[in-house]
Amino acid sequence: MTLGFTDMAPAGRGIVMTGLLVCVLVILGGCAGTEPDPRPVPPVSTATGKTEAELLAQINDKFENPQAHYELARIYQKSQNWTKAEYHYNVAIGLDPANRAAQAGYVKMLADRGNRTKSEDMAGSYIRQAGLSVKETLRLGWEFEQLGMDDYALRCYKQAIMAAPDSDAANRQLGFYYVNKGDSTNAKTYLMRSFELNPRQPDVAGALGRLGVVVQTPGIPEGPLEQNPK
Repeated sequence: MTLGFTDMAPAGRGIVMTGLLVCVLVILGGCAGTEPDPRPVPPVSTATGKTEAELLAQINDKFENPQAHYELARIYQKSQNWTKAEYHYNVAIGLDPANRAAQAGYVKMLADRGNRTKSEDMAGSYIRQAGLSVKETLRLGWEFEQLGMDDYALRCYKQAIMAAPDSDAANRQLGFYYVNKGDSTNAKTYLMRSFELNPRQPDVAGALGRLGVVVQTPGIPEGPLEQNPK
């Protein structure tokens, strides 16, 4: 006669339960008997220090939060979770169509995952969109530059110069771009033009001085200067 589990004596059932528990623990711990790493996995965070959980909580509280979606997309991009990254970039841009950081990030994400054609198409679309404003074009170029997408950054800066050749901001931005690239010839050309248009730029004067061009700023009170178009 075969006994069922309920037919066993209490002591027998206890032995069986103990054996089952040991089996479960062995399975969870791995067949080789290795212990799981007790160290906690540090949460991935953005430049603002917010973690995935914190950003998800913000979005749960208010879905129409483009900055939270953008920062969450960056986290997913870093972990190569392309589907989630693309979703949150699209939501961020949908909520804020002029979110240049999200636009540049989306283009970079597409390139990182190997979708070069779509990356190029979206970059061209965003650059044309930003072209309605010199300020926005410079802002988008700056975002591309921060992500190491120099071709797109240069396209933005040159587009701004073509639209407004007498813009001290456009010449300044392109000049500093060339400074960062070690191209002193082009850096001098655009920084000198920016300084001619607006001599109240001590940072431009300093950069020109380091390039061997001596300039003198006017002895008048200086207002606050925008360090970058962000």
